[in-house]
Parts: sequence; C-alpha cells; structure tokens
Amino acid sequence: MPRFAANLSMLYPEHGFLDRFEAAARDGFAGVEYLFPYEHAPEELAARLTANGLRQVLFNAPPGDWNAGEKGLACLLGREAEFRAGIVQALRYAQVLACPRVHVMAGLVPEGTDRAAVQPTYVANLRWAAAEAAKQGVDLLLEPINTRDIPRFFLNRQDHAHELLGEIGAANVKVQMDLYHCQVVEGDVAMKIRQYLPTGRVGHFQVAGVPQRHEPDLGELNCAYLFGVIDEVAAQCGWDGWVGCEYRPARGSTPGGTSAGLGWLQAWR
Repeated sequence: MPRFAANLSMLYPEHGFLDRFEAAARDGFAGVEYLFPYEHAPEELAARLTANGLRQVLFNAPPGDWNAGEKGLACLLGREAEFRAGIVQALRYAQVLACPRVHVMAGLVPEGTDRAAVQPTYVANLRWAAAEAAKQGVDLLLEPINTRDIPRFFLNRQDHAHELLGEIGAANVKVQMDLYHCQVVEGDVAMKIRQYLPTGRVGHFQVAGVPQRHEPDLGELNCAYLFGVIDEVAAQCGWDGWVGCEYRPARGSTPGGTSAGLGWLQAWR
C-alpha cells in the first residue's frame, strides 16, 4: 500500500499551521509535507514532528517573493545568488527536520523570453544545488506543474523533467510526479507511472482530484486505480516512497472537514 503524507499547507485549514501536525497524526497519517516552513524555526517544527510521531517527507525550497507571484528562482537569469542562498536555507531545515527531499520550484519563464533560453540557467542552478544537497544525503525534486494553475511555469511535462535529469547529471535529482498536474497537462497517467517509476528517478508522488483539486475520489481521475498501479510497479522495482495528499478539502475550513473527507483513505487501507 502506498504511504500517504498529509500536506499541511492544504489540509486541516480550520487549524493554525502548527496545530495541523496533531490533526494529521490523529487521522492516522505517518508523514507530512507542506509548501514552505520558513515562518517557523526548524526546531519548533521538529518538536511537532516528534510529539506526534510524524516524519517530514518533503517541503519546498524558498520560491522568491511568493506574495508577489514568484514561483521559484531556478530558471531566472540574474537571481543565482538568491537561489543559492535559498538552497542553503532549505538544506539547514532539511537537516534539522531529518527530511530527505526538497522540492525546487522551477520558476516562471519571463514574458517575451523563450523557454529554451532559460534552460541553461535552470540546469546550472540545479547542478550546483545537487552538489550541495548530496553533502547531506538529500534528494532534490523537480515537479512539472500545469500552466492552467501557474501560467508560464517553466516545467510542465514528465518527459521534459526526465530529459532535464539527464542534462543535470546528478543521481540525487529526481522527479516529483503530481498525478493532478499530470492529468491536466498530459493524461495517460497510469502508463506514465509504468514508464517512469521503474527508472528509479521518481522520488515522490502527489495526488488530488481533477479538475477542482479536492479529495482524490472526487472528479475524473480514478485515483484508487492509480494507487493500485503504484503498488504493483513499486513491488516490482523496489520503490518505497510517499504519496503526498496535496489537495484542498471540498468542505473547506469547516471544523472536521478534512477528516470527514478521508473516506477514500480509509477505503484504501
């Protein structure tokens, strides 16, 4: 059975962020992920993990000015120093949290600029970051994200992500395969799991229903079937990673709404 991690940036919105750890543990999650930890000291987050018997499985490196609409710095020429400082900060958090994976957001292709023009910057930044992350045994993850949710995002497709792995040439750089984004952009999700998971270059999955990004059992994506495909292929190739539950509860911030929507998880268990 896949191991499911609660995304605390999206789940349990009725609680303050630090109280979401306890809520996730109460619902039976063993792992957690979230977007950004940097508003809290890593020691405080580590204490919440320990108190609730949770493992930190993933978080994002600093994305630039998120409130101004930035979605990562990796592809942005002239922002290399800021990118490197963010990686150093992320790795410090990863060390304290004993987190083995950090997602590095690619960033937006600047208006009037061709995607191919920024790819050398992206590759150079990831090569540097991979070398730093390798020093403490951390994997860096690249996530293709659909352009409906984030227009002009540099990385959108699974094949492009895997091509970039070859160009970057670092064993600790892997793909974060979000089934929601994959369905929106490409479809044929089960075959892509079968194609890419055995390569050893898929480091993490995420899931949400399509198109509204609610619970995995809502919408057009047959996630129960896909979890079975992941199980089957993982058993064949020895993959033992996590599936992050990065969705917006359909009940919103209604007290107990996230927990009430976990029927899909209970059915799978």
